[in-house]
Parts: sequence; C-alpha cells; structure tokens
Amino acid sequence: MRLHRLDITAFGPFGTTQRVDFDELSAGGLFLLHGPTGAGKTSVLDAVCYALYGAVPGARQSGQGLTLRSDHAAPATRTEIRLELTVAGRRLEVTRQPPWARPKKRGTGTTTEKAQTWLREYEASAGSWKDLSRSHQEIGEEITQLLGMSREQFCQVVLLPQGDFARFLRADAEARGRLLGRLFDTHRFAEVEKRLTERRRAAESEVRDGDAALLADAHRMQQAAGDIAEMPLADLAPGDPGLAEDVLAWAAVARVTARERLALAHGAVSAAESAHAAADLELDDVREVARLQRRFTEARERAARLEERSDSHHETQTRMDRGRKAEAVAPALDLRDEAEAEHRRATTAEAHARAALPASFADAGAAGLAADARRAAEELGGLASARRAEARLGELTEERAGLDRQERADEDVLQDAESWLATWETTRTGLQARIETAQEAAGRAERLAVRCETAGARLRAARGRDQFAKDTDDAQQHALASRAHATDTRARWLDLKEERLKGIAAELAAALVDGEPCAVCGGTEHPAPARKIAGHVDREAEERALAVHQQADEKATEDERRLGVVREALAAATAEAGDTPTGRLAEEAAGLEREHGEARAAASGLHAARERLAQAELEHGRRVAARQQAELRVASRVSHRDTLDRERAVLERELTQARGAAESVAARAAQLERRAALLTEAADAVRTAEDAAQRLKDADARLADAAFRAGFSTPQEAAAALLDDAAHRDLQRRLDAWQSEEAAVRAVLAEADTTAAARRPAVDPRAAEQAAESAARRLRDAASAQDAAARRCAELDRLSARATTSVRRLGPLREEYDRVARMAGLAAGTSAENERRMRLESYVLAARLEQVAAAATARLQRMSSGRYTLVHSDDRAGRGRSGLGLHVVDAWTGRERDTATLSGGETFFASLALALGLADVVTDEAGGVRLDTLFIDEGFGSLDDQTLDEVLDVLDSLRERDRSVGIVSHVADLRRRVHAQLEVVKGRTGSVVRQRGVQD
Repeated sequence: MRLHRLDITAFGPFGTTQRVDFDELSAGGLFLLHGPTGAGKTSVLDAVCYALYGAVPGARQSGQGLTLRSDHAAPATRTEIRLELTVAGRRLEVTRQPPWARPKKRGTGTTTEKAQTWLREYEASAGSWKDLSRSHQEIGEEITQLLGMSREQFCQVVLLPQGDFARFLRADAEARGRLLGRLFDTHRFAEVEKRLTERRRAAESEVRDGDAALLADAHRMQQAAGDIAEMPLADLAPGDPGLAEDVLAWAAVARVTARERLALAHGAVSAAESAHAAADLELDDVREVARLQRRFTEARERAARLEERSDSHHETQTRMDRGRKAEAVAPALDLRDEAEAEHRRATTAEAHARAALPASFADAGAAGLAADARRAAEELGGLASARRAEARLGELTEERAGLDRQERADEDVLQDAESWLATWETTRTGLQARIETAQEAAGRAERLAVRCETAGARLRAARGRDQFAKDTDDAQQHALASRAHATDTRARWLDLKEERLKGIAAELAAALVDGEPCAVCGGTEHPAPARKIAGHVDREAEERALAVHQQADEKATEDERRLGVVREALAAATAEAGDTPTGRLAEEAAGLEREHGEARAAASGLHAARERLAQAELEHGRRVAARQQAELRVASRVSHRDTLDRERAVLERELTQARGAAESVAARAAQLERRAALLTEAADAVRTAEDAAQRLKDADARLADAAFRAGFSTPQEAAAALLDDAAHRDLQRRLDAWQSEEAAVRAVLAEADTTAAARRPAVDPRAAEQAAESAARRLRDAASAQDAAARRCAELDRLSARATTSVRRLGPLREEYDRVARMAGLAAGTSAENERRMRLESYVLAARLEQVAAAATARLQRMSSGRYTLVHSDDRAGRGRSGLGLHVVDAWTGRERDTATLSGGETFFASLALALGLADVVTDEAGGVRLDTLFIDEGFGSLDDQTLDEVLDVLDSLRERDRSVGIVSHVADLRRRVHAQLEVVKGRTGSVVRQRGVQD
C-alpha cells in the first residue's frame, strides 16, 4: 500500500482545504511530520485512517460524526477527506464526507445531511477515473479486503503508536494477550475451547441422564407388572455396581409370568364371544320387526296431516303464480319511481333559485332569465378600465406617502452626518497617538523577550548546576564506598586463594587410588598422602569469593561511570550559568519578566488601535457619501411629487363617473357579478324542472301499458302482487316441502316389507336387549382382562428392550465423555497433563509472540549495538498460567531480565523494534500485503545522539524496495537530519500545512 495524495477540508483543526503530497515527501524514503502541540499532526494520521475505514484510531473514535468537523470552518463548507493510494496494483481514490449540520437554505437553523462516500479507480489505458461505488458497506468491504487487515490492525501496523507499544512491552500476560488477540484474530481458538467445554458438559449430562433413564424404566416395569411379580425389584441407585444386570434379570422373570397370564385370558375371551354372537342375532331380528311396524304407523299419520293442509297449499300456489306475472311490470315501476324523485328535486331547486331573485322575476321564463344574465355580464365587462384606474390611484397614494417618509429620513441622515463629521479631526489625532505609543511598547517588548530568554536559560542552568553539585557529592561517596568494598572483596579472594594453595596437596591426595599413578610424581604407591586440616579452603569457596569480588568490581565501575556523567553535566551547567548565585539570577529573571509583561500589556493595544483607526476612516468615508447622496435625493424628489399630483387628479375624475351610486368600482363590479350568477342559476333550474316533468309523464304511460299486458287492471294491483326475494323464497320453500312430504308418504305405504311387518303381532325389543347386554358385558370383562394382560406383556417387552438399548448405549457414551473431558481440560489449561496451565488460545498467541520477538530482535540488536535481544518466555507467574511472557537478554551481562527494567530511551527503541516486528508478522498474517508507507508517532526525544543515529539507520533500512517512513516528532534535531518535511502550523483561523521535499 502506497499513499499518493491526501486532501483535508474542514476536518479537526483544519478550517480550509489542505493538501499533502505523499509522493513528494516519500522521494527520499524518510520524511518528518512536525509542528507545535495541538497544531494537528495526529489529525493528519486520523484523516488517513478515516478515509480508509470511516473511523479514526483508538480512543479518538468518540470524535466521529458531527464532532469531526473543524470549529474553524465556514458554515457553508462541508467536511471532506479525499485519499489517493495504490494497493494490490490498483490506483484508487476514496472520498468520505461525515454527517453535516449545514445551514438551511430557507429560514434559520440547520439541517443534517447524511454521510457520503465515493470510491474511484484510475484506468491507465483510458487515462481517466472510473466510479466504482457510493455504498458505505461495499466500499468498507472492498478496502478491508484489499488491505487484508482490520482498522485496529491498520492502526497498529501502519500508524505505529509508540505509547501503545511501550505499554505492550511492560504489560502483564493478560493485557498482552488482549492486544495480540485483536491483531491476530484468535477468537476462533477461544471458540474451540468453549466448544470442547460445552461438549464435555453435554457428554456428562448424557451419561447422567442414561443412568437416570435406566432406573426410571426399571420402576416403570415394576408398575406395569403390578401384583404378578414373584420377586421384588432391588433398591438400586445410579452408579451402583451391577445395576444393569439386576434390572435386566428382574425384567426377564416378569415377562415370563405376564405371558402365562395372557394365555389364560385368551381362552375366556373365546367362550364369551360365542355367547355374545347368538344374543346379537336374536336382538337384530326383533329390532327390525319393531322398526317396520313404527314406520308404517308414522306414514299413516303423515298422510292425514297432508290432507288437513291441502287448502293452504292451493292458496300458496295461486299467490306464487300472480307474483311471477308481476315480475314483468317491475322494470316499469322502478323507472316511474326514479322519474318522480327526479321531478321533486328539480322543482325544489327551481323554487330555491327564484327565491334569491327580486319579485319582478317571479314569473319569468328560462329564456328571459338568460337574457337578463347576459346584459349584466356585458355591463360588468365595461368596468375593467375603471378597476385598473382605482388600483393605480391606491399605488399613487402609497408612493406619495413613501416620498414623505424618505424626506424625513434624509433630513435625519444629513443632521447625523454633520454632527459626526464635526468631531472627525479630533478622533483621528487621538487614535494615531495611541498607535505610536503601542508601537514603541512592542519594540521594547521584543528586546526584553530576548533578555528574558537568556536570563531564563542561565537560571535553569544555575538550578541544574546546584542539583548536579549535590548529585556529584552523592555519586562520589557511592563510588568511594563501592571501590573500597571491591578492594576488600579482592583481598578476601586473594586470601582464600593463598589458603587453598597451601592446602592443595590435600585436594590432590583425595583423588589418589591405590595402584594408579599420582598426577604429580607418577608413583603408584602412596605411603603417606596429605590430609585436609580444619578450615581447609576448597575450590568452591574460592570461586564464591571470586564471584563476590567480580560483582563488587562491576558495581564500583558502574558508580564511577555515573560519577563521570554527573561531573560532565555539572561542568556543562557551570559553563552556561557562571558563578552567579541562583537567587540573584532568579531576581534578575523575575525583574525582566515583569518589565516584559508591562511592555507586552502596553503593546497589546496596537492591533486594536489600528483596527479602530481603519474603522473610523471607513466610517468617515461612509458619512461623507451618505450626506452627498441625501442631498441628491432631496433635489430630485420635488419634480417627482408634482408629477404624482397631476396623475392623481385625472384618475379621481374618471372613477367618480364609473362607480355611480356605489361606494367604489369594486363594489359596483361585485353587485353585477352576483346578479349575473343568480340569473344564470335560475335559468338552469327552470330548464331542469321542465325536463323532469316531461320524463315523469312518459314513465306513467309506460307503467300503465306494462300492467295491462301482464293481466292486471291497474298498476297499483301489479305493484301489490309483486313479491320481494324473501317472500318468493318462502313460498317456493313451502311448495317444495309439500311435494317432498307427499312423495315420501306414498313411497313408505307402498313398501312390501313394511306392510308385512304391520300384519305381525307386536314384538318386545326390551327383553332381547337385556339378554344381549348381559352377553356383551361378559365379553367385555373377558376382553378387558385379555387387553390388560396383553398391554402388560407389551409394556414389559418395550421397557425391557429400551433398558437393553440404554445399557448398550451407555458404554460408548462413557468412553466419549472420558475422551472429551480430557481434551477440554488440556485446551482450558486445567488438566494435570498441561504442566504450564496454558490455554489453547494462549498457546497460539505464544507462537505468534515468538515470531514477533524474533522479527523485533533483528532491529533491536542494531539499535542497541548488539546489546539487547527480545525473547518469548512461557514461565508461569506464581500460581497463574503461562505462555505470554516477554523478556530482554542483555549481552553485556549474559542475563535475561524483565522488560520493565529498561531505561526510558531503551524502552523507546525496544518498543519501536517490537512495533516494527509486529507489523511484519501481522503483514504476513494478512496475506503478505506490501506496506510501502509507514508512520511512527513520537518518542524520539528520549534518545541520545548515538542511539538516535542507530534508530534512524534502522528506519532508513525500511525504505528498501521503495518503502517510505513518516516520523511524527517534536525533536528539533530531526529537522536537520530529515530533509523532507511536512510542517503543521496552527493559528487563530485554523491550522495549515507547509510541505518541503528533498529537493527544496
């Protein structure tokens, strides 16, 4: 990924549009981004991140939305970030505009516009840009896929926040794991741990449920067996030895006993079925004879009831026939009712329209009313010219009043201008005097500022001189004490060494073996070997004394080095401060500060005085111009007033003739408009009433003809015979019911079986039913006993089979539970087999941390001149878990120690190496995306000159294969060493950027 160009508008501290040309800055590989605190250096990096991901880094995410907008921007300027870059071989341009509260185009207040995003790609073949998308989601997915990393990874890999990695360097394992987990996305391994734990719980639950289900089936079998069980079920509990064997054995005995009871029940059911079949045959025969006898009797009764209702049936038939004839007259009846209703409405409308007219029009016909309406309209048209004249007269009156108001306003302007101009010379002289006084104070303040700075530097040097003098005394005492202790330990070591040499023969004699040659004389006989005396010094004691001496010597050397450093600092401070006491320098600096403050206070009014004079001169020009313009308007207003008076007299004569007796022309026009409208309405109502009367007459004639043709004497008789839908359905239902009943009665009386049964004596069905019920009861009892025995056998067979299946299933489940529980314990770090109690996710992160430490060491050794090496440690911290420790190996001492023991400068370049190493590993993890542009934010101020050179050499090596690195720092020395610079300058109207390339 390479950045080419960045445009920032109304974003953060930038009130106007600022452009950053990264191609020019990257020409030399390294470039510097500097400026005063609060100018907006970090805002440039925020803009890059916002353009790519639509959000700013880390804790500054709360600055999104409307708060991203610059407070210095003009209300009509919209916040916009445009970034041009090359990634994955494609040249893209991303433009983002956050939500914006812009001023309303109409009225006051603001309205919020939604966020906008554009993505374009440059096509080299066509030499133009091609639009790709305007969707926030699509653009975000495209950028993330091309870069191969999330926003958090981008901020850690490309922007390299040094403060975060200093914390990461000293963090505990838990905090370090959270950061690595976000960067390397290892949540899937945590999900594996969670899934294994869930599987362990599920397997344990299944085994427990299996034991409980087996015991539940055993109790169900005991309930199903009831009183036939020959032996009781043993009192068992989950986990008892032999539980499955006892349950299966008891179930086998219960099944055999139940089958014997089932065979006896089968015989009893067979005998009861034979008796029940004979009783059912007898009952069926008796019931059939009784049914036929009842059927014949009911048919005779229904025939008698039909005969009684014959007259009513004939009357219903007659009414139905007349209703069918009247249906032919129904359309004419409906037409006549509609014509009558229309005639009534037209008559009412005519009466209403005539009531609104004068009495002279009470008997007028439609033609006369229409003629009067046309005459009123013609007279109304003749008043158009008079209307315009009346409107013009109103305009002339208003214009005449306006001239009077202007005349009064011009008089006020002339009077005010004369009054202000009379004091102009005095005002100008006073302001010029204030400016000269403030200018003198400003020059004096500049001279005093130089003296204050010099005095402040000497005061600071004097204070440092006093502190270094004290530190020198302390360091000298420590150095003398350390050197004396080293001398004592050396003497002790030499004494022990001399004592050992004196007794070396005893050590040699201790290794002698009979028959083997001596290491000193070569003899094989050892007649009188030397013996160790009390207080003998051995090799181990000598080596311990030597180690104590070496440690004391190293400490003395370190204390002497510190003493030299403090003495050099004391000499530098004394050279700058001189021999003047610190108190006297403080008094001189305070006096200069007071004088400088007074001069600055006096000079602070220079800008205000200049602006006041400029405003006064502008006001003087405005007053003179206003007086001249007012005099011109007064001269031209006299002739305009005479012209208006002459035109007004002509219009008043014309209007007096046009309005007649009315108050105005408009009132006369309104009278004519109402009269024409009423006459037109009345003429239309008269015509409508005449047409409705003719249609009613025609409808009466057609109705009388239709009634005569249908066989009715009058239309009223036909209307009375007409049936509605409900009456028609009721009559038809009654006729259909009569016909159905008559056919059914004749059919029953014609049946041969029914007639034959009627001739037989009456039968007694009750006695036959009682005999059949007794046989059925005996059969039910036998069948119930058989069903109970069969259900008992089936239930015992089902429960026994299920118990057998449960026993077979529990074996593999228990094995599965043991295997899953072992894997879950290993993954969670709780198993005894996991010696370091390392979780699966921590194990993966530890492998990543080893890669990061190896990549960081390659640069750290170069920055530290080969002294330091970062190593990953999986030691346990107390009783806690292990896996994410980070130590530093000091080549000077050969010891491994905690990273928290590093000094400030060492911490900076160690964290920088760690950040660069992590960037390399995350880049490889993201698919090897090439990062051609990197930023390093702050931290260089803690380095000495030599270390700074080594760090810059490492950073300079990053630009191999056309890679560029941007440094964000306050360090002044970097401005001399790095030629390509981007300076951010802050001001009252917002910050601006100034760019300087390598060739500038």
